[in-house]
Amino acid sequence: MKKVKIYTAPGCPFCVLAKEYLKEKGVEFEEIDVSKNERGIKEVIEKTGQLGVPVLEIDSEIVIGFDKEKIDQILNLK
Repeated sequence: MKKVKIYTAPGCPFCVLAKEYLKEKGVEFEEIDVSKNERGIKEVIEKTGQLGVPVLEIDSEIVIGFDKEKIDQILNLK
């Protein structure tokens, strides 16, 4: 099973969609709320060069935004 982290922020509709999608697919994930976690903010900026969320880190691959096709491809979901 691949390790999944999702960086989120309150009031982010795409963050909610991404989390719901992962739950629907039975994918366990660690959520990092960047509004409460200064280290999480720094990680997002270091990994993506920007502060937008959601950002998913699946093993070492980064997905910016709620990109179902890319998530499915990395996780081998259908």
